[in-house]
Amino acid sequence: MMRPAGAGSADHGESERMTDDDGASVTDSEQEIVEELIEEAIVEEIVEEIVAEEVAEVLAEEELLAQAAAAAAEAAISPYDKPGKWYVLHTQSGYENKVRQNIEARTRSMAMDAKIHEVAIPMEEVTEFKAGKKVIAQKKMFPGYLIIRCSLDDDSWYVIRNTPGVTGFVGAGNKPSPLSRREVEEFIRTADSPTDDSPKRARPRLEYELNETVRVKEGPFADFSGSVVDIDEDHMKMKVLVNIFGRETPVELEFSQVAKL
Repeated sequence: MMRPAGAGSADHGESERMTDDDGASVTDSEQEIVEELIEEAIVEEIVEEIVAEEVAEVLAEEELLAQAAAAAAEAAISPYDKPGKWYVLHTQSGYENKVRQNIEARTRSMAMDAKIHEVAIPMEEVTEFKAGKKVIAQKKMFPGYLIIRCSLDDDSWYVIRNTPGVTGFVGAGNKPSPLSRREVEEFIRTADSPTDDSPKRARPRLEYELNETVRVKEGPFADFSGSVVDIDEDHMKMKVLVNIFGRETPVELEFSQVAKL
């Protein structure tokens, strides 16, 4: 049977065409263009994500740098020049931390943040000797006292003075006396603030002092008492004047062999 003229060419043309999802006829070249466009779109999306991540990292780093700069600027300001003045509060000994927490809680609950700014307990590093070993410990500079920065008026005075554990302000008569610049800058450098941000004085102090009377608790001079005349921190030893047969004799002892009276 004879094929109609042109039938072969029509079949060949149809073999070069494809059908897309919608049933429309698409050539091979058109399909390649579509695939290239899809690949370009994917690449652009990946590049955009990478750029966005890099921008976010840069912004985060800039924010951290800005925060560090702000913190450094804040630290450079003398505590004496901050709003309010610093006063000393007398508290029940051993309850300094509890009193500080009470003041902070009352400040928040009574909306006195604008007048009561900061409460601190002056601390210092003390070198102690326990079991013959040197240890560094944090101790209160003034047990039974804390310092407070506030804009003192009748309202703030009432909130502070009526806080449980506060026995009163330190001052002449009934009038609270603010601390001087020298005192503030000395005490606040060692203050243990609520956020633990305030630096502490790194000036170790020995547990024993010259001319202090101590008791010998070990060795041939046990139970003798004497005055400290020399301290050798490096070797953890000291010389104590012990009264032996009516004569004061220097005796070298280890820190672990003596105790405070």
